[in-house]
Amino acid sequence: MMDGNIAECDLTRPWRDGGRDAIGKYRVGHINHSIDVDFALEAKCKIITSGSTVKETSRLISRLRHRQFGIFVTTSYVADQAYQEIIEDDHPVIIISGMDIVEILLQHGINSKETLSNWLESNFP
Repeated sequence: MMDGNIAECDLTRPWRDGGRDAIGKYRVGHINHSIDVDFALEAKCKIITSGSTVKETSRLISRLRHRQFGIFVTTSYVADQAYQEIIEDDHPVIIISGMDIVEILLQHGINSKETLSNWLESNFP
């Protein structure tokens, strides 16, 4: 839902996943001439008052391979120090926070508990 250029996204197993919750391919270019760039995704389900820390973001960063970027998803927020380290050290990481998730859902017409429940049930039976 976030980006139509995500060509693949496969969940990893819940244990011994190498610090990644999913791996995938991001398509760059156009339909006749494109390349796929690998990415690793780490997701943290947290309450809104508990931000993701350096320890959590570092886990993803340390697992990134050559020519790979990371996507860090949290239902809350990334703490200031963790965010500053990602920016200052120029790590190839996209952050998707709880507010971003809300905006993505709203853009797709998911604007109530009922529509969210229906969407979840139909996409994740």
